[in-house]
Amino acid sequence: MNEDVKNNLVEKVSKNKEQLVDLCSRLVQIPSESPESDTRQMVKEIADFLEQIDDVEISFHTLEEPITNIVARIKGKNPGKRLILNGHLDTYPAGNESLWTHHPFSGHEENGRMYGRGVSDMKGGIASYLVTFMIMAEMRDSWSGELVITLAGDEETMGVKGTKYLLDTVPHASGDAMISGDAGAAKVLRFGEKGLMWIELNAIGKASHGAHVHKGRNAIDRLAEGIDRLNKELVSLKVNAPKEVTQAIKESSEISERYSGEGETEVLQQVTVNFGTIEGGVSPNLIPAKASAQGDIRVPVGVSMSEVEQKLKEITESVEGLSYHIFRQYEPNRSDINHEIFVFTADNVEYITGEKPVNTMRVGASDARHYRISKNIPSVNCGLNPYNLGGPDEYIEIEELTNLAKIHTLTAFDYLSE
Repeated sequence: MNEDVKNNLVEKVSKNKEQLVDLCSRLVQIPSESPESDTRQMVKEIADFLEQIDDVEISFHTLEEPITNIVARIKGKNPGKRLILNGHLDTYPAGNESLWTHHPFSGHEENGRMYGRGVSDMKGGIASYLVTFMIMAEMRDSWSGELVITLAGDEETMGVKGTKYLLDTVPHASGDAMISGDAGAAKVLRFGEKGLMWIELNAIGKASHGAHVHKGRNAIDRLAEGIDRLNKELVSLKVNAPKEVTQAIKESSEISERYSGEGETEVLQQVTVNFGTIEGGVSPNLIPAKASAQGDIRVPVGVSMSEVEQKLKEITESVEGLSYHIFRQYEPNRSDINHEIFVFTADNVEYITGEKPVNTMRVGASDARHYRISKNIPSVNCGLNPYNLGGPDEYIEIEELTNLAKIHTLTAFDYLSE
């Protein structure tokens, strides 16, 4: 792309800054918390905007009410590649409203920031997509192929009724490459994610009075032993990651930890275990006959889920009365960072921000994994810095929102004009 075209596209985004900010604020003002993930009003607001664009195809898709998903498509001057802009409409719960300085769905601006639940994760990213889509429609005589927006509910609860459903049922929800504007940082592009395994540990003992420990078998003790061993032994599993993955993680460490916290580099390269729920027993003076706990295991590239399950099986079989059940899992996944979508995105981040971005893995989950695992579609995460993500007073910097829209627009044009 020559300098004049770049400048023209950037100027178009700048001229639409007020509309971009207003769009973001209006989306934040519509609650779409998960669970329930009622995205119907969000979809209506987005469709009202998209319907103003000439020759746009819009469709609505629902596997289970009230989760409504929306897909929009525009075409360039000639057949060509298809680029997907994928995002999610649902958010974390707002939580205790009294802890917020302003109402969690105010979408208000203050000191160059916008506040509200979901503003970073990821209604700001969606607003960026919509402005990108509008500008690309205006420029459709200058590029070929198709630009498609897929916006789904259910991401916070694993995306089965959202993005996965769209990929399974809507042919043009798949493409040649995908950009995810999910929460992150434009200067830290994510090319893959750790795998996930959710487990339930169950322990069986023998009930008795708490004073008569010689007559009973404590299920909580057995459960605790299993939890302790899983924490120690799974974390110690050897990781055989490809050289390019390890190199990318290490080279990005300084910058990625600036945004994502000290220790991310280590966490990306090891299995992690977190038990989030536990229950058992009925009274302090009774030996519990049963106990259970649910845990979240994250698995890096270089360790297979079968290896994790084998270790899980070894541990539970060695503790009397202990068993396990896996109720959700998927493998680690990644895209090739040499693919052109990464090259274009990185070039445009540097052009807009003046800083060269880094590529690394993502510790958490996003709908990008569905594109990688289900369709093997190269997928890059380039989103907004999340401030107070998941807590009170979630916010974004409006300048970063404007920059993100410039990056997305330039990258879409680059990719589809090649």
